[in-house]
Amino acid sequence: MAPRNRDDNFMDVDSDSDISLLGDAEHRGKGKGKSKATDKRKKDKGKAKAKEQAYTWEASYTHEAGSLQGAVEDLMARGRRRRLLAPAAAIRRTIIRHLVLLLDLSAAMMDRDMRPTRFDLMLQYAREFVVEWFDQNPLGQIGVVGMRAGIGERIGEMSGNPQDVLKCLSERTRLEPTGEPSLQNAIEMARSSMSHLPTHSSREILIIFGSLTTCDPGNIHDTLDACVKNKIRISVVALAAEMKISRDLCDKTGGQFGVAMNEGHFKDILFELVPPPAQRTVARAGGPGANPAADLMMMGFPTRLPDSSPPSLCACHSDMKSEGFLCPRCMAKVCDVPTDCDICGLMIVSSPHLARSYHHLFPVKPYEAVTSMEGESMPQAACHACARIFSTSVSTAATSEGMSPWGRYRCPDCHNDFCAECDVFVHDVIHCCPGCGK
Repeated sequence: MAPRNRDDNFMDVDSDSDISLLGDAEHRGKGKGKSKATDKRKKDKGKAKAKEQAYTWEASYTHEAGSLQGAVEDLMARGRRRRLLAPAAAIRRTIIRHLVLLLDLSAAMMDRDMRPTRFDLMLQYAREFVVEWFDQNPLGQIGVVGMRAGIGERIGEMSGNPQDVLKCLSERTRLEPTGEPSLQNAIEMARSSMSHLPTHSSREILIIFGSLTTCDPGNIHDTLDACVKNKIRISVVALAAEMKISRDLCDKTGGQFGVAMNEGHFKDILFELVPPPAQRTVARAGGPGANPAADLMMMGFPTRLPDSSPPSLCACHSDMKSEGFLCPRCMAKVCDVPTDCDICGLMIVSSPHLARSYHHLFPVKPYEAVTSMEGESMPQAACHACARIFSTSVSTAATSEGMSPWGRYRCPDCHNDFCAECDVFVHDVIHCCPGCGK
């Protein structure tokens, strides 16, 4: 018997099989398209999973019971350690700040070593930074400058209204990265925008830099010397690596420098620049190391107009509005405070803004972690702030990290006990002890 011709489209099955070879061939032909589509979906799913797990060295540290309590306690311990290292005494700081935010908009910001990209992450953290910065510094103003295509581009004018700054940072298509950055051109533009500022306000430049090169038209060290002469403080947050010029900019002007290792570290070193920096000691003729004399400055507290008032033109935008504020000197109408009156030049602030700026000058003393209950005849049963009952069992948190095993933190002045959440809330939000009012 002659051998049967083999066809690749047919399966080789046993003779006793009840499967039709022709039907199987048709089924296999129909299944080819499905298998290709399935393989493509699996491939795309694998790529997405690989993108989600881009950092294999990142691990999730869980508690023995499977919760994230250990990781949360570690984060709180790091915050407490940082706060304990901070000086608790009154420090001379500048409460009226002027900051220019320099954003790297070069092609290097499209790298994906930080998810989703350096550019998208920078915009997200920049918006969060602006909100927190204005919350802690209500009398300050922020301007935005971009670096791309070898030039410095003004993105947002100096403004004391956070909504104006957030609006210019939300236009992503306008900020599309391209070309090479230029540190010198951007710093010169920022320096020129702060040349008219008074001496009682601080002049700061914050650079978020992701490139390893800078395309400058001249000697950038001349620009650095001009910044030192104008008392401009420059801080740099690098996303790629440390560059010598970046380190020199920070060291010679008294700013801070940091290299972000990951997304969380990027946000940490960025938000460390929210509190106003301490003023450095300047030698004078009155004595070595003496602080400079305090200068009196004139401020005005405006009158707020209700929404039911008749519409009138504002002096800042020439728009017809009902609500607004009246300058106490020239009675000109402005839209928002704090600001400088466009007619008479008086600085207009509100009393709540001025009061919120003072907590940087007189910080709350760090609470002491209660490590032992021995000698406590009648310990407090609940937190003095939120009235939550303290736990009677000892926690496994390490006392060397600044955490209390009993979950109690005591004010050194009023000797009231607070829980860990209220301790963080008092020092980071309200900046006033509920027990003693200090």
